[in-house]
Amino acid sequence: MSKYQGSMVALITPFKNGQVDYAALERMVEFHIQNGTTCLVVAGTTGECPTLSHEEHIDVIKAVVDYAKGRILVMAGAGSNNPVEAIKLSNAAKDAGADCLLHNAGYYNRPNQEGLYAHFKMVHDNTSLPIFLYNVPGRTVVNILSETVEKLSHLERVIGIKDATGNLERPWIERNLIKKPFIWLSGEDSTAVSFNVAGGTGVISVTANCAPALVAKVQNLTLEKKWEEAANEQLKLMKLHKLMFKEPSPAPAKYAASLLGLCSEEARLPILPVSEGLRAEIKAEMQKLELI
Repeated sequence: MSKYQGSMVALITPFKNGQVDYAALERMVEFHIQNGTTCLVVAGTTGECPTLSHEEHIDVIKAVVDYAKGRILVMAGAGSNNPVEAIKLSNAAKDAGADCLLHNAGYYNRPNQEGLYAHFKMVHDNTSLPIFLYNVPGRTVVNILSETVEKLSHLERVIGIKDATGNLERPWIERNLIKKPFIWLSGEDSTAVSFNVAGGTGVISVTANCAPALVAKVQNLTLEKKWEEAANEQLKLMKLHKLMFKEPSPAPAKYAASLLGLCSEEARLPILPVSEGLRAEIKAEMQKLELI
């Protein structure tokens, strides 16, 4: 359980001429291993999972596991609004060698809390890897209530949650409700330090795609309970955190990664390249932080 902490990257999926760029993907894996990232979160929202084919989705997970060679944890995005599809993706991720799974709530269907519980239980009962719930109502429309998180925590392999609600009360509430060891990971870069004050032990970071060492430094300081130092380092990163979402993600992160020579900025429709104005802002901020 304690290994799931620190700076985890919501890894972008690099493309070249419409295809997955596996050479760039290997470069990114090495980049994160060398810069303090603790886990590669693959084929999630930032990895453009909605526009990956089923074959690409699994091949990307397999490739990352192969490139990582056991040197870093791999969390596989395997969520779907169809539990049957989520099970298929989960078992394929296990076969690929992933360490754990990330499962979002059912978007578009808009289930109630009982439906959400039934969805996750079906996935749990038909898979074998540890599961992190992913609560991101801004994208899925539905919110996994804290009481439902507590109920799901009774399932043996539901070991934690990626919380992207922006509600900093939630870790406090859930720590009072959940009686077993459980892991809270922030799904928002800008509130990650405050989230860790409330009981979190890590972040699944978009900004880490271009500033992994700086994001890792912040997280390591929080794990050492050096809150003032962590706050000071987070303050330096705040503008970059916000720029990563000034236009639809992951286009800003991909442009930032391209400035580092990691990959092209190519994304798949309906995500468009970032505007010229945002390019200038991202480049200036990365220069200020001495990333380029």
